[in-house]
Amino acid sequence: MDEIALVLVEDDPMVMSINEEFINRVGGYKVIGTAHSGRRALEILKESRPRLTVLDIYLPDLDGLQVLRTIRQEQIPTDVIMLTAVHDVPTVQEFLRLGVIDYIIKPFKFERIRTALLKYREYADKLAGCEALDQRELDSLLARVGADRQRDNTAADLPKGLREITLRQVLTFLEEMAQQVSAEEVAEGVGLARVTARRYLEYLEKTGKVRLETRYGSIGRPVNMYKFVSSRL
Repeated sequence: MDEIALVLVEDDPMVMSINEEFINRVGGYKVIGTAHSGRRALEILKESRPRLTVLDIYLPDLDGLQVLRTIRQEQIPTDVIMLTAVHDVPTVQEFLRLGVIDYIIKPFKFERIRTALLKYREYADKLAGCEALDQRELDSLLARVGADRQRDNTAADLPKGLREITLRQVLTFLEEMAQQVSAEEVAEGVGLARVTARRYLEYLEKTGKVRLETRYGSIGRPVNMYKFVSSRL
């Protein structure tokens, strides 16, 4: 499949440059336009109609929510990944209702956006050349992209201090790694403090989403290693 056309919308020039560098490092994508404001973003989107848009919320004129609503109202055929510091529950829910593919919270590590772009690439590759999908194929796609919105767990079910969005980020990282990782590696990959990463991993181990194995070395304390088992919450 050819490179996926992408438009990047971010008001901070320095952050824009970093995000574009991350996207180029992942590969498989071509940034065909950048915008520092909501109105400019809509102009570019209407003209170029990219497959994917990476969108911030804080913009100097129209905010990201207004931009996304306009995208939907005017039926601009682009998927959207949010990349923003905003993470209050009502805002996140509103963007999910409007059909965003992923929601990445700033500050984030390279591995997180890499995971999002690789998963979207897999989704796009599966759709390429298909005229129709059977139920099995559709279920597989929904399990890879956007399935978080269909899972039956809510933030109210989590222990105090744990957030559903962060929990899903940890799960996504573990699934992408496809090998045993330590709490320190999870902390680095997702962008959490080590003690916070351990709390999420302990919860996931208790609920059967990850498997815990203790690795003993010849010197020093044993290390707990975690392996992805299931993404269903």
